[in-house]
Amino acid sequence: MSSLIHQARASYAFFERNWNLTKRYWAWEIVWLVYNVANALSITFLGASAQNWGGKGVDTNRLILFLLIGTSVWSYLSVTFEGVTDLITIERWEGTIEHTFMAPISRFTHLVGSCWYAIAHGLLFTFLQLLIVGSFFHLDLARANYLTAIFMLLVGSVSFIGFGIAASVLPLLFTERGSQMSYIIRALLLLVSGVYYDISVMPAWMQPLAKVSPATYVLTGLRSGILDGTPIWSPIVWNSTWPLIIIGVISVPVGIYIFSLAERYAKRTGKLKRNG
Repeated sequence: MSSLIHQARASYAFFERNWNLTKRYWAWEIVWLVYNVANALSITFLGASAQNWGGKGVDTNRLILFLLIGTSVWSYLSVTFEGVTDLITIERWEGTIEHTFMAPISRFTHLVGSCWYAIAHGLLFTFLQLLIVGSFFHLDLARANYLTAIFMLLVGSVSFIGFGIAASVLPLLFTERGSQMSYIIRALLLLVSGVYYDISVMPAWMQPLAKVSPATYVLTGLRSGILDGTPIWSPIVWNSTWPLIIIGVISVPVGIYIFSLAERYAKRTGKLKRNG
C-alpha cells in the first residue's frame, strides 16, 4: 500500500512539474490558442456560407456544429499529443532528461503523470476554444447531450494517450526534427478520421483505416450526442465506446513498451546527451 501511495505521489509530481512548465512558457499557450481559434473559425465560416454557394435547404446550424465538433476534437487531439511529445523536447532544451530517466520511479508512473496532465490541459484548452468560437455563432444546442460529449472525450482520451506515448519516441531519438516528425501521425489521423467530412466520401481503400483511429469513434459519439441528443446508454454511443476501450487497452501498453525500447536504445547510444 505504501508503495502504491509513493507511486501516486510521484505521478502527481510530474503533473505538477508539467503545470509549472506551462506557466513558464505561458506565451506559447496564448499563441497556440489564437492559432487554433483562428483555424476553427475559418473552418466553421465555411459551413456558415454553405447556402451562399447554392446549398439551398442545407441545415446551416447542423453543418456548423458538425465542423465545430471536428475542429474541437482535432485541437484536443493536437494538444494531448503535444502534451506528451513536447515535454520530451522541453526536457532536452532544459538538459534534464537524463535526470528524469535516472529517477527511482517506474516509467509507467512517469508517463501516467505526464499523460493525465496532457488530458487536463487538453480539456481546458478545448473548452476555451469552444467558448470563443461558439460566441461567433447563434447555435441551437437545445438537443445537445453534454453528458455524452464529456463521456466520449474522457474514454477517447485513453486511446489518444496511447498514440501520444508511441509518438513521443520520435523527439526522444531525433533531437532536431523529432517533434516535427510526430506531426505525421497527427496528420494521418486527421486524414482518415472524418474530422471535417464523413468517412463515406473517402476512397474505398482508405475507409478501413478509419477503424483503427480513435478519433473516428470519438467524433461519431460526440456528434451523435451534440447533434441528436443521444444518451450514453444508446446503442449508437455504445458502438463507438467499445472500440475506444479496445484501442485504449492495446495502445497504452504498446506505447509504453515502445517508449521503453527507445529509452534503452537512447541510453545505449548516447542520444540523451544531445541538447538543443
